[in-house]
Amino acid sequence: MSPQRDTEIATALYRYGLDASVRVPLGILVDLLSTSAAPTSVHDPQDVVRVHIADSLAGLEIPELSSPGVVADLGAGAGLPGLVLAAARPDARVVLVEAASRKCAFLRAAAREMRLENVEVAWSRAEEWQDGLDHCDVVSARALASLPVLVEYAAPLLREQGVLVAWKGVVPDAEAEDGAAAAAQLGMCEEPVRSVTPFPGSERRTLHVVRKTAATPAGFPRRPGMATKRPLSAKKSR
Repeated sequence: MSPQRDTEIATALYRYGLDASVRVPLGILVDLLSTSAAPTSVHDPQDVVRVHIADSLAGLEIPELSSPGVVADLGAGAGLPGLVLAAARPDARVVLVEAASRKCAFLRAAAREMRLENVEVAWSRAEEWQDGLDHCDVVSARALASLPVLVEYAAPLLREQGVLVAWKGVVPDAEAEDGAAAAAQLGMCEEPVRSVTPFPGSERRTLHVVRKTAATPAGFPRRPGMATKRPLSAKKSR
């Protein structure tokens, strides 16, 4: 790893009060994501550090992601934020939930190379992952789906008082309204949106936190695909 990239990772670790030893697994992840085989469109190492690693670490601004617990990263893809959070929080159990077998293979290989003993990979759609029902302290999602879909994915998986943390940019008003409506229908409550600046020059990054405050109604999760085909919305809740 180049000195500049090493310095940028060290700066990010210092920002969140993380031990310098975390630089080693994160450096390995940067190298893995920089290869053409990685399931991401960003391969330049410096961009990987900023766009992926620093952006994923921004989730640590949410208290629940800075504490031990069970974290389910839905649509884990290339391991962002899941692998980054697992490296940063070795006292947490992180389950990477991914429906594509090829991406699961990458995640397993990456976790081995990073020597992360707190990572599990679940080859499953979010709606079909039975092991996670009412079991997770945090559900994370980055670049996966709209807010109402994410709320529906997360609600059955979370323990009461657990939270969904969704990495977003600027959210259109209609999506925000539908997300709030979905939360109200599913026993969840939105918390204030947090704007974050993962690295100098980054723009329009927000973390949306939705807390589970009541039991998930009967009938959820719906069968696979329904959340995206017929998402809960503000119009349907009226």
